[in-house]
Amino acid sequence: MKTFIFLSLFAASLFGFEVQAQFLDSNAVGSINNNVDVIQQTAGYDANMKLGDAVAFMIRGFLGLLGIIFIILIIIAGFNWMTAGGDEEKIKKATSTIRSAVIGLIIIVAAYSITYFVFSNLPGSGPGGGPSTF
Repeated sequence: MKTFIFLSLFAASLFGFEVQAQFLDSNAVGSINNNVDVIQQTAGYDANMKLGDAVAFMIRGFLGLLGIIFIILIIIAGFNWMTAGGDEEKIKKATSTIRSAVIGLIIIVAAYSITYFVFSNLPGSGPGGGPSTF
């Protein structure tokens, strides 16, 4: 019964938004479109961007974030190793962290090279079908 009431209220609220949207006058719609255009220009969004370029941009950002995480892990592991004071357990943990971080870096570089190869060879992904902005 609770589920039915919740779904009914949810559907009614969606219908209410639709009804409100129908009453927008043309000036309000034009104002909204102008604001969206200003936001797009401020953010550097290109309306003519192709899907492959957008996906490549997101993948590049994600791989950059993973690279930053690698640097942080290496710094933490190095700090732990330097402050271990000869404790074998702490040294093993630090070397394990460094080993895992390096393996992760190898995976990140491999992923970057694979995505670069794929997106640079997609038909029409860049000028003349060559490399895109990746």
